[in-house]
Amino acid sequence: MNTRPREQILTLIAIALTFASGAMDVASFTRLGEVFTSVMTGNIVLGGLAVAQRSLSLASHTAVSIAGYIAGVAGGTWIAHGFKRASPVKPDDDQGRASVLPAHVNWTLFAELVLLAGLAVGWEITGTRPAGWAQYCLLAVTAAAMGMQASAVKEMGLTDVSTTFLTGTLTALVSSLVSPGKETQYGLRRFGVLIGLAVGAGLCGLLVATGAAGVPALPLAALVTTLVLAAPPLR
Repeated sequence: MNTRPREQILTLIAIALTFASGAMDVASFTRLGEVFTSVMTGNIVLGGLAVAQRSLSLASHTAVSIAGYIAGVAGGTWIAHGFKRASPVKPDDDQGRASVLPAHVNWTLFAELVLLAGLAVGWEITGTRPAGWAQYCLLAVTAAAMGMQASAVKEMGLTDVSTTFLTGTLTALVSSLVSPGKETQYGLRRFGVLIGLAVGAGLCGLLVATGAAGVPALPLAALVTTLVLAAPPLR
């Protein structure tokens, strides 16, 4: 397989998935209890704040989001390993070498797509302003989708970037840029995912303010884009 085209496609996939994370974090913070669905570090901090303020609402929302994310990571890992055992790729398998993403990663992303479709249905049913148990359910579903995405990215082997927590990516990018005589590896990919996060968050914020019904379309479009990019085999 030609390595360069694959690496370029992986960069686009990483940017698309990070775009989805930015959109989902804005949606969850503005309409699902003022917590995050992909940045668990932020949720742990908010949980500590909830204890200090004795806020049962904030504490319960952070707990649901963290639990949903953990369930998503566990479910995504289970799906990936299940399909990996069911159809192992042999060393001489040309199709396996020619795929942008392994089949088990695609199945994990399909599972995330199902969860995001469920979010879109629930979002519309609740009139874009979920409350009560509906809000908790949609929060759990969204966090689980982000957890599945994180597990899928881990299976892709993208050790140089993340699509859900980007402090480490930013640290690595800045460190490589200022290190004298050191080549900036994966600089475009790292810079791209940071831009993707900001653009996804900005567009979602704009939709929340002007047309909240379209909010679920952002992560759905990003995930469909990912699956389309991963579909054509490379030769």
